[in-house]
Amino acid sequence: MTKIEQKTLDKLAEFDSPTISNVIELFEIVPRDAGYMNADIQCNYPHMPPMVGFASTAGFRSSGTASGGGGYGSLRGQLETFADLPGPPVIVFQDLDKPPIAATFGEMMCSTYQAFGAVGLITSGGGRDLLQVEAMGFPVFTGSTLVSHGYHQILHIGQSVHVGGLVVSQGDLLHGDANGVTRIPLEIANEVGDVAQEYMDAEAFIMNYVTGAGEKTIEDFAVAQDEFKEALQKLHKRVGRGLVT
Repeated sequence: MTKIEQKTLDKLAEFDSPTISNVIELFEIVPRDAGYMNADIQCNYPHMPPMVGFASTAGFRSSGTASGGGGYGSLRGQLETFADLPGPPVIVFQDLDKPPIAATFGEMMCSTYQAFGAVGLITSGGGRDLLQVEAMGFPVFTGSTLVSHGYHQILHIGQSVHVGGLVVSQGDLLHGDANGVTRIPLEIANEVGDVAQEYMDAEAFIMNYVTGAGEKTIEDFAVAQDEFKEALQKLHKRVGRGLVT
């Protein structure tokens, strides 16, 4: 497995998810319409900075009568898996109830996860205690908001889950913010942060022109656009793998 140091995660957290998504496209290893969660998953706290961490996956349900001790007993086993991840966990729950019956998480669960090093949580189901969780500075991404925890049960831990149209496996590197959640392929993770800055430098040719002072002309805009395209082509030529188009 590619070794990813904390300084790389810190670098990735400097950029928003659309920039990260744009950069991943340059490498041509993932189709442009894949590798990210769809609109079923929404950021609950858009003002928080980007979340970057490694998926800790689990299946969840809250309907029917709890079996085998319920969710809070399984929580210990989930925490034990954190040590096997290559960095800070992002909890990723697939709610197996359709539609979701009750909240996947609340203040107590998020406080526990955060205490053991987690940097965020994603669920295809619902959340609650949203004001308390916000005060913790713990980013969460959900499909809904639900007041009860129902018959809270963690059914499996560490298996691949399907959340927001994306199959997420244990240890996947995820990046999420106000714009959504994307997966960064591990084999390019150490390059994406540096390329992200170069991508923004390329965008600056257009942004500096359209936001700067002075009269705007189509001719001058075309010059800025050509400079952007040229910079992007150089980036693409350097990093592109050509595995997908």
